[in-house]
Amino acid sequence: MLKGIKNYFSGYAATGPVEYIVVGLGNPGKQYEITRHNAGFMAVDYMCKELGFQVNKLKFKSLCGDTMIEGKRVLFLKPSTYMNNSGEAVRDAMNFYKIGPENLIVISDDISLDVGVMRIRRKGSDGGQKGLRSIIYLTARDDFARIRIGIGKKPHPQMELADWVLSRFVPKEIETLNTVMESTMDAVKLIVGGNIDTAMNNFN
Repeated sequence: MLKGIKNYFSGYAATGPVEYIVVGLGNPGKQYEITRHNAGFMAVDYMCKELGFQVNKLKFKSLCGDTMIEGKRVLFLKPSTYMNNSGEAVRDAMNFYKIGPENLIVISDDISLDVGVMRIRRKGSDGGQKGLRSIIYLTARDDFARIRIGIGKKPHPQMELADWVLSRFVPKEIETLNTVMESTMDAVKLIVGGNIDTAMNNFN
C-alpha cells in the first residue's frame, strides 16, 4: 500500500503528450560511471529507481524513458553525445515534442558547489559547464530551469580540471550524494507541478 502511495503519479505507463523534458548531463560508457561529471546521469538513475521507470530507449541521440509526475507526462534524457555536445539531444527532443524552454529541466554538475550542495535556477549562463553551454547555443535559449549538483572544487590548483571532473566520487561522498539525489527528485516534482519558487526556497 505504501509503495502504491509513493508512486501514485509514477511507475505506470505514461499517457498523453509529453509536457516536460528532464535532462541529466553526463558521459556515456562504464568508464565514466560514478565520475563527478556524471552527477546528472546519477540523478536520473536515482529517479528511475525511486519512481519505478526505465531510461533505456534509444532516441534523440539519448537513452530516454518517461513517466507521470504530478499528472504530467515527463520525458527523461541521458544524452549519448558526450557532455560537450549535449545540446544536440536536447534540441532534437524539444523540437520533436514542441517543448519550450519553460518546460525544460537540466540537471548538471557544478564545481563551484561543495559535494552535498545543490542549487536551482530558472535561467542564466552556463557558468563554464560545457553541457549547459551546448544546450544554450543549440537552442538559442538560456531561460530554462537547471538543477546544479555540487561536485567540489579541485583539491589542488595545479590539477587539470578535466582530470578532476572525470575522477570518481569516493564512498563517503556517495553517501552524501544520496541525500542530494532525493532533494533533486523532490525539486523536479515541484518544478513539474509549477512550483519552481517553492523548490528554490526549499533547496537553495
